[in-house]
Amino acid sequence: MSVNTEAPAPPGPDSPSADERLLRTSPLRTLLARPELGSVVGALAVFVFFACVAGGFLHASSLSTVLYASSTIGIMAVPVALLMIGGEFDLSAGVMVTSSALISSMFSYQMTANVWVGAGVSLLVTLAIGAFNGFMLTRTKLPSFIVTLGTFLMLTGMNLGFTKLIDGTVSTKTIADMEGFPGARALFASTLTVGGVDFKVTILWWLALVAVASWVLLRTRVGNWIFAVGGNADAARAVGVPVAKTRIGLYMGVAFGAWISGQHLLFSFDAVQSGEGVGNELIYIIAAVIGGCLITGGYGSAVGSAVGALLFGMTSKGIVFAEWNPDWFKFFLGAMLLLATLLNTWVRKRAEATK
Repeated sequence: MSVNTEAPAPPGPDSPSADERLLRTSPLRTLLARPELGSVVGALAVFVFFACVAGGFLHASSLSTVLYASSTIGIMAVPVALLMIGGEFDLSAGVMVTSSALISSMFSYQMTANVWVGAGVSLLVTLAIGAFNGFMLTRTKLPSFIVTLGTFLMLTGMNLGFTKLIDGTVSTKTIADMEGFPGARALFASTLTVGGVDFKVTILWWLALVAVASWVLLRTRVGNWIFAVGGNADAARAVGVPVAKTRIGLYMGVAFGAWISGQHLLFSFDAVQSGEGVGNELIYIIAAVIGGCLITGGYGSAVGSAVGALLFGMTSKGIVFAEWNPDWFKFFLGAMLLLATLLNTWVRKRAEATK
């Protein structure tokens, strides 16, 4: 009887016992697995549409205006998207932007301090608000909808109450003549000229946040924690993920975005209206959802939120350039939300079917 002394052949890439890391992934499967695919397709369609119907849409100055409108939404949409990937919401994000600007302005004016001192105090207070949201969520086990709705109402009342109490009106006093104002304006609200076209510095803030958030999600352990907490918090906790700290950190990330947006608001106009920001939280959430984030958490990307914000900017300004009645803007926004959600769901199902 002969004995086969040849060693067994190693498992091939298509073998069931092969290491998953060695399995080949088709480009189509990789493309379909991207959360932002649907929003990119939608953005291209909207761009082509307004390029055809709006004569001045393709002008460099018009595109600069679109990018500026997108950046003011995108700065907040990025941390809101990360929070949604983590399975939570923040309904106080819009008024928190105004709170940040009010704190910076009133502290600098009342204390006759350098505006950088006011900005620093505003950063600490705004981060504390974000930490409060996260702490209340983790300690009370209440839904984020209830916790942040309470914060939204409190901040709305405080913005108006403190502004009228301190300044006597519903808006702050101008701080344009105070020490440090030119430098702060250069950082948060300056205009850069490239090739004869003016671009707002918020575009750079927006791109920087997208890059940092993408790196965190895709290249760090914290990114794994965010996806795990959003996918299944109990399972994540069972394998050692610090669920409470991750959620608190995500809310503080939203607060940091609110601080940047608030300083831009303040140093762009010198003064702040206490009633601003109400309703903007829905716009940030819409941009994140259009960009591929799931309401249920555990899925999405920072790039997708940027594309969602870009869609918002193109639609809001494209209607103006096309000389349409702006009363229809909310209709188009709602239609985009529904279509993007349906497209994202279809893309995700196709990706799962190709596995």
